[in-house]
Amino acid sequence: MSKMSTDLVRHALHGPTMGTRWSALFFAPPGRDPEPIRAALQVAVDEVDAQMSTWKPGSDLMRLNAAPVGEWQEVPARLLDVLRLGLEIGRASGGAFDIGMGDAVTAWGFGADAAAPDHIRAAMSVPRVPAHTALEFGEGRVRKTAPLALDLNGIAKGYGVDRLSETLGEFGIAASLVGIDGEMRACGLRPDGEAWTIAVEAPDPERRAPQSILALKDAAVATSGDYRHWVEVQGRRFSHTMDPRRGAPLLSSPASVTVVAQSCAEADAWATALMVLGPDTGAKLAQQRGLDALFLLRGAEGSARAVGVGGLFSQAPAAPERRPGPVPEGPSGPGRAQQRPR
Repeated sequence: MSKMSTDLVRHALHGPTMGTRWSALFFAPPGRDPEPIRAALQVAVDEVDAQMSTWKPGSDLMRLNAAPVGEWQEVPARLLDVLRLGLEIGRASGGAFDIGMGDAVTAWGFGADAAAPDHIRAAMSVPRVPAHTALEFGEGRVRKTAPLALDLNGIAKGYGVDRLSETLGEFGIAASLVGIDGEMRACGLRPDGEAWTIAVEAPDPERRAPQSILALKDAAVATSGDYRHWVEVQGRRFSHTMDPRRGAPLLSSPASVTVVAQSCAEADAWATALMVLGPDTGAKLAQQRGLDALFLLRGAEGSARAVGVGGLFSQAPAAPERRPGPVPEGPSGPGRAQQRPR
């Protein structure tokens, strides 16, 4: 290890966002004041939340939701970028990822209010128009061509991670690991020349434990799962991931899907899409799209069987060592890990 790497100071910053916490890990020369960096990171995620939250009635997204069909609505550039990416992945996934599921998300109790049977029936019976066919874009503006309740919870958190990474870059920090909940993005290498290590969480609702370990450089990872964020309706437990075909939670799905991509917003959205599609159709599409994806399927007595797609997961990721040793810098668990206001 070079003297330069040992002289660097480790900084682990964090703060609140979207009902959970953001984190940023990086190394800097002695004397570097982390407080301006911390403040800028907080501003970055606050901006994402203010524009894209469904928990804030005054957010730009909720303003767009409230706008009449056919009426152009000016939206900020970052929200516009996320809407475009969401629709792009919606088309590419055949509608499996649909940002127009806000009514179903709310009806089933994954928003600020409890599940409501009347709203559930309405969400399941209303004819659905995929969001990628019901939004039009102009210069800095958007309009709905059909009734649509937009929800960006399957992509906004990943985008927030990307904004954390970009903000560190603006401070000249080229190597870092940032995250919000289980969504993570790694840039560059650690000072010792090693990649950043990320734990893929085991699909266990009772505890948090690593299923396997990833080593990442200049890549992002997100996981969608069925074992953390759920509601109980009439005595039955339902996971948060919506089936756009039914306007209701998935009836069956992998325990979790982990996706590695260049941006965390892409990884976040594709993890949801592949959960909806399942291990057969989802794995085929992941192969066609050149995605790196890991499906964890439940087996007997709580075991998990791994199905990997792409060069990164062509073989199962390394299992965590059971002897004492370095702890992975960050977990990759379900992106929407618990039911919390955003």
